[in-house]
Amino acid sequence: MINIMEIKVLGTGCARCKSLEKVTTKAVGELNLDVTVVKVEDIQKIMEYAVMRTPALVINEKVVLSGQVPKVNELKEILTNNL
Repeated sequence: MINIMEIKVLGTGCARCKSLEKVTTKAVGELNLDVTVVKVEDIQKIMEYAVMRTPALVINEKVVLSGQVPKVNELKEILTNNL
């Protein structure tokens, strides 16, 4: 099993942000990753990542995706490439 410490979904609560959270949870489950998925909705905390467009995905404090909601298979590839 691969171990990532934390995945953060950055977004203020819009439909796209919720979709990214759902897709991320599904991809994590399918990859059997031992991770914590955290939803960050506080605009001040989101701004700390210098993200211009939400939703965004942060893996171990590195922004790997911004402004889009990928399909589950695309997200699984992103997760695998950023371990």
